[in-house]
Amino acid sequence: MESTALFSKTPPLKLFAIAALPGSVSMLASALYQLLDGAFVGRLLGETAFAALNLAMPFVIINFALADLIGVGSSVHISVCLGRKNEREAYNLFTCACLMIVGAGVLVGGILFAAAPLLIGFMGAEGDFAAMAIQYMRVYALCSPVTTIIFAVDNYLRICGYVRGSMWLNILMSALCAILEFLFLGVFHWGIWAAALATCSAMMVCAVIAFLPFFRKKAMLRFCRPQFHIKMIRQIIACGSPNFLNNIAGRITSILINRILVYMVYNCQLLKYIGEDGISAYGVLMYVDGFVQPIMYGLCDSLQPAVGYNWGAGNYSRVRAIEKCCFTASGVVSLLAVIVIALIPAQITKLFVNDITPENLNLFVDALRLFCLTYIVRWFSFATQSYMLAIEKPMPASLISVSTALVFPVLLIAALWPLGLTGIWLNFAGTAFLAAVLSLFVLLKLRRELTRPDAFPTEDAG
Repeated sequence: MESTALFSKTPPLKLFAIAALPGSVSMLASALYQLLDGAFVGRLLGETAFAALNLAMPFVIINFALADLIGVGSSVHISVCLGRKNEREAYNLFTCACLMIVGAGVLVGGILFAAAPLLIGFMGAEGDFAAMAIQYMRVYALCSPVTTIIFAVDNYLRICGYVRGSMWLNILMSALCAILEFLFLGVFHWGIWAAALATCSAMMVCAVIAFLPFFRKKAMLRFCRPQFHIKMIRQIIACGSPNFLNNIAGRITSILINRILVYMVYNCQLLKYIGEDGISAYGVLMYVDGFVQPIMYGLCDSLQPAVGYNWGAGNYSRVRAIEKCCFTASGVVSLLAVIVIALIPAQITKLFVNDITPENLNLFVDALRLFCLTYIVRWFSFATQSYMLAIEKPMPASLISVSTALVFPVLLIAALWPLGLTGIWLNFAGTAFLAAVLSLFVLLKLRRELTRPDAFPTEDAG
């Protein structure tokens, strides 16, 4: 279906089924691979490798955060431009954004490759633990100019109405990642660097496939002679900053927590028995979160092009109808996550960590049961942030994202420090609660603007 007709005429519930559900399946496929990635490394290479992967991963994600900044920032404004029938500006935004992402990948990848030993050393890691983390990070750094673009092209495909194409592309990428990682680690018995190589190889193959409709001029968006200007760059940065700040702030928090856990391992006599289990437990929590959040991401952010298009067209009642679906669906998914994690924490742990003692297993189980409380209210701030971003409200979205990913966690680290590891696990639920309160405040403050009547009433507005 032509994307303009899909966004403007399809009933909201049907639009949700057409766009959001495939988007969620797409993100689920990616999330499943992330789980398999951790499982492969943990079970085939051992707990030290698993801990090293989780130590390096925040820095890897920082690299992709810049691509997300430009990709999401340009996608939001492209959707609004299309809603306003300004195709020329949409084409220019698309072309310039792709060039900016590749350039950022070269720059940041080079910095991460050179600085990998320094960054891992800063985390307090030593010996084989540090060497594995550096290897993993450097493979990602070398491949970043190509792999980063995959984080943006998914948005462009959805804008052009290739919702199912985007879904199948992500399924293909996840399958390739899993196959290559099993081959490299389970058959060839290569080291942790091969786990990163498997992922990067699959990303590069899928990036080439994803751009075929654009190179063949079959998509709504087309490449043109780029015309960079300050206003365009400011628009991209403004619209992309919430996701970017969320990624950066979240990685800073992850780095801080990992640093605290490493400190506990090497310096706190009462916690020496933990060994690398504390870092591994935190890694398991992040993998679980990396499974749940992408589903909500798929449900909410897959509809951002439709929301942005209708907001640009002045069809505000339709925007509200679409967002109602997003809030409801993300709430259901989030609450289901609470139930599942609370019921099978031991099984989830054993997926990642092999040959664990009953005493150490209790550490992981306790961490997961405290962590699952996060999802009781986490969905509300997530959906609100996505809503604000889609309607070009970058400041409220940035406030929610930075507070959720950095401000609240850091404040709670200090407040819950006397509780030790329990305080770290409770940090997530406390952050989610504070973020929900902040999101409610944002929605109430913008209530008048969010409930205004349609600028150009139509019979299919709802």
